[in-house]
Amino acid sequence: MKYKMLVLDIDGTLTNSKKEITPATRQALYDLQERGVRVAIASGRPTAGTKAAAEALSLARYHNFILSFNGAKITDCGSGETVYEQVLPKTVIPEIYRAAIGYGAGLISYEGDDVIAATPIDPYMELEAHINGLLIRRVPDFADYITFPVNKCLMTGAPEYLAELERRMQKQFGERLSIYRSEPYFLEFMPPNVDKAKSLEKLLEKLSLTREETVCCGDGFNDISMIEYAGLGVAMSNAQPPVQERADYVTASNDEDGIIKVIEKFF
Repeated sequence: MKYKMLVLDIDGTLTNSKKEITPATRQALYDLQERGVRVAIASGRPTAGTKAAAEALSLARYHNFILSFNGAKITDCGSGETVYEQVLPKTVIPEIYRAAIGYGAGLISYEGDDVIAATPIDPYMELEAHINGLLIRRVPDFADYITFPVNKCLMTGAPEYLAELERRMQKQFGERLSIYRSEPYFLEFMPPNVDKAKSLEKLLEKLSLTREETVCCGDGFNDISMIEYAGLGVAMSNAQPPVQERADYVTASNDEDGIIKVIEKFF
């Protein structure tokens, strides 16, 4: 068997348009792990927001892994151990908070199973909490409250306004942070040089596997790095054209059990 690991994005890849993992896809991934193939989830979601998918795939049973926060954190599902992590410098948290207040944007981060809101809760924050199955807690002074390591902060707001704010924030923070919009209404503040490919490289080193033995599947722009890095990079047919153009293979859509077709063809 040439390929020994399968890495999957969640939204638009592993899950269908209803944010569900179909029973057929779940069974195919369970069978794959039974055959000794490693399976990992790589998502922009916070760790807590990936747990339902990890449980559905029985990743803990096989000591398989979650790459959350777009690769800023790797978790061994079996032991719960964090095996790799990148966090925001503590000194920038107050700066991000002041910027959000000054520009009238929403701001959140994450603690355990909660979304921590620095500003009044808006519909975009509620959407983020709903997608990840988390609760929202508003805290009075975000800069004072965040005394623990955080992997990312997220500004929220109307798409047109965030487009302008993205340029301003990139100019203000320069190379200290990686700042980009994951959705038109979400502006991500990440540690510098974090992406799914760099995180996957760390995991493969730990598992004594190579990129040539790895298949990566995704549909979003944040999946391009791992699609290009993998021995076999797969785009879903529902992916944007630039993502498909970077892939070695385009499978069926997330509503057509495209992951099953990858397993049948390459594993």
